Order: sequence, then structure tokens, then C-alpha cells
Amino acid sequence: MSFHPLHTDIPLPEKMNNPFFYEPHPLCLLAAKEIQAHIPQLQLNEGKMFGTLIVKKGEELGYLAAYSGQIEAIDEKHISEENYFVPAVFDYLNPKGYFKINEHRISLINKEITKLSTSYQQLKLRQEYQNLEEKSKALIVEKQTAMKIAKAKRDKTRQTRILTEEEQLTMTRESQYLKAEVHRAKLQYKEKLQLLRQEIEKNDQKIALLKLSRKQQSDQLQQWLFSQFNILNKEGKTKNLLDIFQDTAAKIPPAGSGECCEPKLLQYAFANHYEPICMAMFWWGPSPKTEIRHHLHYYPACNGKCKPILLWMLQGLNIEDNLLNLQKKQELEEIYSDHDLIVVYKPAGMLSVPGKNIRESVLSILKERYPKATGPMIVHRLDMATSGLLVVTKNLEAYINLQKQFAEHTIKKRYVALLEHIPDQSIGIVDLPLLPDIMDRPRQKVDKKNGKKAITKYQVIAQNRVWLYPLTGRTHQLRMHCAHEEGLNNPILGDNLYGKPADRLYLHAEYLEFTHPSTGKRIHFEYKAPF
Repeated sequence: MSFHPLHTDIPLPEKMNNPFFYEPHPLCLLAAKEIQAHIPQLQLNEGKMFGTLIVKKGEELGYLAAYSGQIEAIDEKHISEENYFVPAVFDYLNPKGYFKINEHRISLINKEITKLSTSYQQLKLRQEYQNLEEKSKALIVEKQTAMKIAKAKRDKTRQTRILTEEEQLTMTRESQYLKAEVHRAKLQYKEKLQLLRQEIEKNDQKIALLKLSRKQQSDQLQQWLFSQFNILNKEGKTKNLLDIFQDTAAKIPPAGSGECCEPKLLQYAFANHYEPICMAMFWWGPSPKTEIRHHLHYYPACNGKCKPILLWMLQGLNIEDNLLNLQKKQELEEIYSDHDLIVVYKPAGMLSVPGKNIRESVLSILKERYPKATGPMIVHRLDMATSGLLVVTKNLEAYINLQKQFAEHTIKKRYVALLEHIPDQSIGIVDLPLLPDIMDRPRQKVDKKNGKKAITKYQVIAQNRVWLYPLTGRTHQLRMHCAHEEGLNNPILGDNLYGKPADRLYLHAEYLEFTHPSTGKRIHFEYKAPF
């Protein structure tokens, strides 16, 4: 039974929490403790997201539990534990089902591709071709070198004395012969190489056709799978994933859509006519190598896979507002201003440039204050949640100058941050390349193959208070380098993306130094953190 009664006096929330921005309700925390007692029975070998949805079954209060993805049962005990959790929106793991049968067919194609690519005959042909090609190139180079040496010798002879008619004829014949030798060298291995290439290409064509078939079958199977995920909303209406995602920028659902905790929990609640009260998701186990997930930390729903689905499922429910999307009037303090630039203190919660939902920003405010300013103005940015110093230009010349200084890393910046706990080391450097997580923007992830270089120096100045010096300027660089297990493994306090929420993100840009674009003098500014 997936409905689990809750016996508690904890009052219910007035509204369903917003899954994209929330603090776990005490009811969710209570349910999560019970869920965590069951997780070890699943015998997981990797980290996984788990979630709970508090519901009312008539007048009875209870909770539902779910995990992201699917887990193949390995024994009766495992199956019993799985029944503790809500079922998948669509279970495609049946060994005799359509998905598994066709997945097996695709797997056989993969094996055939591997067999053809690594067969002894194919490897032997490629090696033979490579050896023959090297011999051919070496012979051609040898003949061309001999031809060049002979030509140089003839040219020198012509410069030192007058040649007889017979000597000139001999030199001409020598030149013709050596050119012919080069030509014969090119032809010597040409036919053999062509025959070997034809044999290799026959095999490559077979592989190419198999890969095309694999892609077509994979695409068809994926489309079929998405069509089977019929997602319910509160009103009892259904849409499959293909219909839900057709109006998004991606047009097609990302792999794994519909398998996160949130859709599974809501699907089960709507199918059984339970009333959703509040929900929360937490991570269990070791963090993935690329993303940041801390054991027992709570996380919002992802934007890439979940947002379109939840926008459909949550229609008609009384949902709390996302505080990040609420307009909030804030003061922008000017620290310095002259003909070329302005240095401002940006408070936490203000955007550097206008966003989709919040219009007030450093740029919009300064455009109103300085209507005659030209150029893009914003030279660099701070995250909305970060407070601190920003330099903004009033003309294009100053903008270009400061942009160059940023590109050449001659601008000095220092941030101060409070971490969740006291760091293990007092000083060091974090070097972890970063890449946007396209499935869950604005999150970033570590990608050592495709990521952009990101380097941060750090120095502990008092207990959990640190100075951070970004030597590069990647999005969320300081937040990622603090939180990632290969960095400080110590999230910045109040980091709702990579750590735990608090009243604010305790990160502040307190020092800025650069060369003035007009005077050429080094100037610096300092603004102490408000925490």
C-alpha cells in the first residue's frame, strides 16, 4: 500500500508549496524520516533523489513516497519494499513488454556494430592499409628528394659554366627520368591501396547502415515511450509527454522525463483522488561526479524535465508564489561616479540585468538615472542572490576598455563568504571546469572534458568565513567551487541551489580594483559585507 497514515498535530499549510522554491514543511520532514528508514532495503549502489507528498485521503492525513527513475527488483524482499513507494507513471521494465523487447533488438544491433568494428579481419585490413600507405608515402618522399637534389646539382652546374648541347640533353633526360620515378612511385601502391580501401569501406558501409537502423529504432522507441506517459492533472485530464513538451523550446521531452519524484507522486495522488497538501524532495547517498547533491539535503524540482510537466499537473491547485518571481523594490547605492563610470553596491536579491519575471535591475535603474549614457553599460555581473560591488560604464569607450581588462584578468576582485561549516584547509586553489546544466538551468555542473576553465583561490579568515578570489568569471563559479566535493565540499551558507536555503546567500563582492579607462590610474573600492 502506497498511502501511509500520519498521526500528528502539526497544522496543515494554507497553500500547496511551490516545488521550484520551498522550505520543507514540518509534515514533509516527518514523512521523510519514515521514508529514510526504508531506503536501505532498496540496496542502492548509487545516489538517488527521493520525495514525499503529504495528502489527505478523505479526512485521513498521510504521505506518499517516491524515488526518481526506476529500480529493477532483484528479489521478493526488494519487491515488497518497492511497494512502499508509489509506482512509476508508466512501468516499461517488464521483460516481456514492448519496450524491453525492442530495447533488446537495439542491443543486438549494438553488438553487431561492435563485432564488425573490432573483428580480426577488419583490424588486419586497417593495419595492412596503414602499413602500405606509410610505405607508399616513404617511397614518394624518397623519389621526390632524389629529384630535388639532382635539380639543385644541375642548377649549380649551369651557374658555374656553359654546357654543351650533349650535356644539356643529358640533364633533360635525367630530369624526365626522375619525374617519371616519382610518378611510378605514386602508382606502385595505388592499386593495392584502392583494393584494401574498398574492402574496408564495405565493412564501414555495413556499420553505417546498422547505426542508421539503430538510430531510427531508438527514436521510434523513445517516441513510443513518451506517448505512453499519460500525465494526469487535478481535473482528471491527461496529456502525454509529447503533447506537454510540444510548446517548449526543446519540442521533445528530454530522456527520463516523467520519472522524477514530483510527477510520480502527483500522478498517484490524482489517480486515487487524494488531496495534495505539500511536497519535498531530498537526496540520498553519494553525490554524482558532475552535479552537486548532498546527502539528506532538500532540492527543488528541475527545470528541464519537470517544469513543463508540473505546470500541467498543478493547474487548479492553490500554490504558493515563487518568492524569486515577486517584484521587490530595493535601493541601489552609488559608491562612485564620474564622466566614464559608476561603481554601485548591488543588494542581494537584485538582478544585474532585467530578467523574465523581475524588471528591476542594476541596468534598468541606472538607465533611468543616466538617460544619456551610451553603450551596453553592464561590464560584469553578480548573481541575483549575491551582494556587492559592480562597475558600470557611461560610454562605449569606457565599456570596451574595462571589457579588455576583464578579458586580460587585470581586474582584481575579492569576495567574502560564510560557509556551512569550518573548512578543512585554510588556503588553496580550486580548479574545476564548469558547464551549464541544460536540463536544469541556471545550475552549473563540473565537466572535465567539455567544461570551461574555472579557477578560484580561497583563504579562510575566521572559522567559516573565507575570502574568495575568482581568477576566471564563470557563472556560479564560487558557489560551485565551494559546494563541489572536489572543491571545498562546503556550500556557501544560504545557497538554495547547491546547499541549504537560509535568509540570504552569504556571498558578497567586497573589493574591486581596476585601471581607470581615462586617467590610466589604478583605483580600488571596498564595501564591507552586511553580514
